[in-house]
Amino acid sequence: MGLVTFVDETTSSGALDSWELEFAEERVPARELVRRRVREEVARFNARRPEVFRGLVQPAGAERAPDGWRLPQPRALDAERQCERALEAFGRNGFLLLVADRQITDLDELVDVSITTEVVFLKLVPLVGG
Repeated sequence: MGLVTFVDETTSSGALDSWELEFAEERVPARELVRRRVREEVARFNARRPEVFRGLVQPAGAERAPDGWRLPQPRALDAERQCERALEAFGRNGFLLLVADRQITDLDELVDVSITTEVVFLKLVPLVGG
C-alpha cells in the first residue's frame, strides 16, 4: 500500500496546499491519480459545503475567488463531472503533473506508488495581457 501526497502549486506563488491519500495498488495510470484526487476533494467539499471550492479545476457556473472558486449558490458538486473537467484541463495544459520531479505528459503512463510518492499539480497562471 502507498500513501500519495498531493501538492498544489502555482507558477506565481509556489505551494498552496498538500494532503495525502492511500492507494492499494503499486502502480496506477496517471489518469487514475487525477481521478482519485478530484473525487476526494469533491467528497470533502460536499461533506462540508464551504463557501469556496478549493479544487483542481473550476466547477461549472462558479466564479474565481482569491482562494478558489465561489459557487453562486450552495450545492453539491458532481465528482464525475469534475473528473472530466480535470482530464480536459490536463489535455489543454491547464496544469502540469509532476511525479518525483518528472513531468507526466501522458495520462496512460503508469506511476509507481509508494509510501513516499509525491504528486505535484502545477497550476499554470496566465500572463497578464497574454
